[in-house]
Amino acid sequence: MKLKLIALGVSFGVVWGGALFIVTLLSHFSGYGRAFLDATAVSLYPGYSISVLGSFVGLVYGFIDFFIGGVVIGWIYNKVAKS
Repeated sequence: MKLKLIALGVSFGVVWGGALFIVTLLSHFSGYGRAFLDATAVSLYPGYSISVLGSFVGLVYGFIDFFIGGVVIGWIYNKVAKS
């Protein structure tokens, strides 16, 4: 079975970008997940902060990051499954 790389990339990107968006808003308003975001997203994505604007920045960064990751994972899977 051959994976569609763009579809896999979009699905990975939507899941991570959406999760980062929601967790950032939750953290901004309630403090939930603040340690996780400080340890990972703040250090990985320039311009990202735990704020309403930062949630949109995280959405874009998260989508791009995991879109590329999903395409790479799908490409590797297709190469391994082919042989």
